[in-house]
Amino acid sequence: MRVHVVSDVHGNAEALAKAGDGADALVVLGDLIDFVDYHDHAGGIMGAVFGEEAIATFARLRRERQHNEVAAFARTLWTSLDDPAAVVEDAVREQYARLFAAMTVPTYATPGNVDVPALWPEYAGENVRVLDGETVELGGLRFGFVGGALLPPGAVRRRGGVFRPYLRTEEEIAGDVARLGAVDVLCSHAPPDVPELTYDVVSRRVEHGSPALLGLIRAQAPRWAVFGHVHQPLAARMRLSYTECVNVGHFQRTQRPYVLRW
Repeated sequence: MRVHVVSDVHGNAEALAKAGDGADALVVLGDLIDFVDYHDHAGGIMGAVFGEEAIATFARLRRERQHNEVAAFARTLWTSLDDPAAVVEDAVREQYARLFAAMTVPTYATPGNVDVPALWPEYAGENVRVLDGETVELGGLRFGFVGGALLPPGAVRRRGGVFRPYLRTEEEIAGDVARLGAVDVLCSHAPPDVPELTYDVVSRRVEHGSPALLGLIRAQAPRWAVFGHVHQPLAARMRLSYTECVNVGHFQRTQRPYVLRW
């Protein structure tokens, strides 16, 4: 059995269309949408709407961690539009139409934080099965799926706004992990809570890893734990006891799936 795994696609439908070549199945671990493209400021939804120069300024402010200035600048951009929420939804739908059409082999997918899970059933045809807090058997192995990324501790989930990322509390993640039961392959968008796997060496920040995912790995020792979310991790892979933990992203840039064989 051969399964290809990708994460953090961020709009790269052309590479996604080739990700399943030679595989019996494709696993997609979320972040399909390209919302802000920090590599190509003219790309992504915000680049298409506001232009390269504006997004270069936005990216610089974020890089300098000027959080108040970032929020104020973003508000200025969005308030320049008559109906920003409609603009974003149209752009998200356009990307989803291309991305889901690119999944041509049997695909098992879970959403990331830069996704709108409520829209997925509209675009996932017979070829794509969406799983979140659920399991599926592939080639005799039990795959468990947990979508989304973690809210920062103490943060409050935003209501409204032009785009609501799929951010979840650790309690919500833990509930999904508990529902999985025994798994051979743990598939999540967020990484387990391990410093080497959560630190991004380019942004120089620690992303939030899930203690519940780490707990499952320690308790069950599945064969693999695959995930994404951290684009440039300090460690792209490491072994925790019997479990091979692998960050399979950043697929938008690498355009290479991670291959599972058994």
